[in-house]
Amino acid sequence: MTTRMLAKEIAKIASDHKALDIKVLDLRKLTSFTEFFVICSGASDRQVSAIADAIHCELKKKGKLPLGDEGMKSGLWALLDYGDVVTHVFYQTEREHYQLEKLWFDAPRVAFKGINA
Repeated sequence: MTTRMLAKEIAKIASDHKALDIKVLDLRKLTSFTEFFVICSGASDRQVSAIADAIHCELKKKGKLPLGDEGMKSGLWALLDYGDVVTHVFYQTEREHYQLEKLWFDAPRVAFKGINA
């Protein structure tokens, strides 16, 4: 699975679990620590945890485990680090606070057909 395909799979799982405002940022020309960010929001702390859990479980079924994860149960922000694809699932107010899209404003956005962006 290429990193682009992994980013698409993560975005699809998030979309299937009703994540809001899904963004995929292409960081390949901007940094060496990862290739893509997948950023999305949940409308409640329970939804944030559910989206992160779904991503983890669905990718685990395919033999893909994160190198690390943070905040999976807090409901405010969860990070799943798959090396070349890092996923951030935020509670809406936390996302507004951290503004990752503004921090990486020069990163091209990637759109995938069928993904609720």
